[in-house]
Amino acid sequence: MSQIKRFVMVLAAALLPIFIAPAQDASDSKCLDCHSSRTTLNQGAHLYIDPAKYQLTTHARIGCVSCHDNVTKQHPTDGIRPSRAKCQDCHASVYADYNQNQHAKHAGCTDCHKPHAVKPLLAVSGRDINTQCAKCHENSQTVKSHSEWLPQAELHIDALPCITCHTGSENTVITLYMAKNVSARPFRGVTLATFEDFRPYLTAGKKVGALIDIDGDGFISLNELKKFNKSDQYGNVSLLGTMMPEVVTHSFQILNNRWDCTFCHASGPKVQQASNLAFPEQDGTYSRMPVEKGAILDILYGTPDFYMTGFTRSSTLSIIGALIAASGLMVPILHGTLRFLTRSRRKEH
Repeated sequence: MSQIKRFVMVLAAALLPIFIAPAQDASDSKCLDCHSSRTTLNQGAHLYIDPAKYQLTTHARIGCVSCHDNVTKQHPTDGIRPSRAKCQDCHASVYADYNQNQHAKHAGCTDCHKPHAVKPLLAVSGRDINTQCAKCHENSQTVKSHSEWLPQAELHIDALPCITCHTGSENTVITLYMAKNVSARPFRGVTLATFEDFRPYLTAGKKVGALIDIDGDGFISLNELKKFNKSDQYGNVSLLGTMMPEVVTHSFQILNNRWDCTFCHASGPKVQQASNLAFPEQDGTYSRMPVEKGAILDILYGTPDFYMTGFTRSSTLSIIGALIAASGLMVPILHGTLRFLTRSRRKEH
């Protein structure tokens, strides 16, 4: 299997998120007995809670009554409408950050983050994020506006979360995870690889990380990553990845380094993105191990840090490059024109 096929990078449009399920408050089970039933769904979609989605939220750790603190043991027959906590009661700094940008004039917290289904950053994929943005920002218009300055705009928008560029975070982080291609129905496609998928290759007491971290130093070097990619030992396992901001912000600003193509399209010691590789554990959770900076794009034969005409924000260099290219074309054109104009004289001699 070729390196390119084995190392399928779907940055930010990762098909499946990596998550560590939080513990659920014991008292929530009483609430979910009713609110997860189809009968409740028939009474109103806003009353229904999907228990599988709720269990993955951070809110599941603190329990229902933390936000709905006036609910009594007689609910719902007591006729008291459950109270609702305000997001800023817990997320004051995030709320203040968000209120300083123009999004706050058009959308509230719950327009993007559903309290009973919201995921922590570790559990969200790039496609999840872009789906929220697309509620207001129609995709075709977004592609059109970005095409005015961004080469391959449609490809970038499809492959990256919007917040990779629209963020106050100086740097980004790439999280890779191990996935497998499944051909059998009904699970055809790509799914997360589990600990059981790697058990045949592990000796007693070894973790999945040992398959790549050969020297056992808790750090994945470029050579170790290359060796894993070249090996056909693990069958249909691929590495998928998501590029996210290193620090979560709600300012949605665009920093100057995001206008520079080499911020992402560079390899070697100048690369800025930190990277981690997530490994499945036997208990169903995931552990992470840092990857050498520059390894992600280097393993993909990434573009070196050199100037590409039209791919940076330097209009002067773009004009100079265009003039050089035009001069090269003018030489054969002028030569051919002169030969055409002097053809009769050349026939006389």
